[in-house]
Amino acid sequence: MARKPKALAKATWFTYFPDDYRWSAAVSIMYSSAYWGSATMGEIDQVGRRLMKHVGDDNAWFREWTKLADRLRAQGMSEARKKNNLTAAGLFRRACMYYQSAERFRTPKDKKANDAYRKALDCFKRFARLTDRFRIEHVEIPFEKGKKLPALFVHAENTKKARPPAVVYFDGFDVTKEMQYMMGAEELVRRGISVLIVDAPGNGESIRFRKLYLRHDHEAAGSAALDYLETRKDVNAKRVGVMAISLGGYYAPRNASMEKRFKACVAWGAQWDYQKVWKDRIAAAYKTALSVPGHHLTWIFNVKTMEKALVKLEGFKLDGVVQKMRCPFLLLHGEDDQQIGMSVAHKLFKAVGSKDKTFKVFTGKEGGAQHCQADNTPLGAVYMFDWLKEKLKA
Repeated sequence: MARKPKALAKATWFTYFPDDYRWSAAVSIMYSSAYWGSATMGEIDQVGRRLMKHVGDDNAWFREWTKLADRLRAQGMSEARKKNNLTAAGLFRRACMYYQSAERFRTPKDKKANDAYRKALDCFKRFARLTDRFRIEHVEIPFEKGKKLPALFVHAENTKKARPPAVVYFDGFDVTKEMQYMMGAEELVRRGISVLIVDAPGNGESIRFRKLYLRHDHEAAGSAALDYLETRKDVNAKRVGVMAISLGGYYAPRNASMEKRFKACVAWGAQWDYQKVWKDRIAAAYKTALSVPGHHLTWIFNVKTMEKALVKLEGFKLDGVVQKMRCPFLLLHGEDDQQIGMSVAHKLFKAVGSKDKTFKVFTGKEGGAQHCQADNTPLGAVYMFDWLKEKLKA
């Protein structure tokens, strides 16, 4: 059985697995994504019931979610052959979510993990081709030394502008561009803003198949994304915002502070000193609220020990950086965030140099009080996207 984190005892949210924060948080993400058709409550509960006797066993987690994903993928293939494209699209979308939810906890990545991830990518591409709702392009962003960053470009809807504004949307510590899409990016697109969802170094395809490891100078990816958008004739490259989730509370503010072409910034969850976060987690022997196993950190840095990972984290600090920010800034945080406390959010918000800045705290009473509103993701998503619509004049 998994050891119960002390932080879980005070939880004010629904916990599917009361003794396991990590598993419960993952289920909450999937439940919230059902709002956009990326999961169904029945499918989640079907797997959850089978896992009740195996709480904390990540091999069982991987096995059960991939089993469900395999079944949906096979059904999607069958429906596509019958030209039932919309039915197939929905099946592929959910299969992608379940494959990636299964694979998140399997590190270091082995052949089974990589095979599941490739199936997830294939399912998302099939969904993108078959859906009638949004125009999704798979694009490659030129990066350093001949490398490229994989990304999704989703075209703005409900606008007459030939060159609408755009948002560069980065991942967090352990999510992916496909998950970002399936957890609400469509809401941004519906508001007349195109979105470029990027697997930067340390995330998604970039680390799994391109050996692009996590680095503190995240603005390298932000600048590359802006350079790419400037080549497109269907984007107003002078009205581009940047946003990111969870560890993205470091990525997005750093990008907006170091790359002045960004005209708005959203931190979906606060960060301040990420090295200290991990020092505290190590000191607690990982008996705290973690979204993935602790060894995920060594994998994304391509190092062997946590000591070496902590050295890599030396640069992941926002003090002395965010004071340089000048564009409008929005910070969202949950008052009961068990991964990153409210004191961190207050430090970040106070330090940001922008005159136009907004701090939105979600409470237990209204919902969305957990990490990045995992307990009610749509609440955070629509708040951010309405704010971006105003600031980018969509």
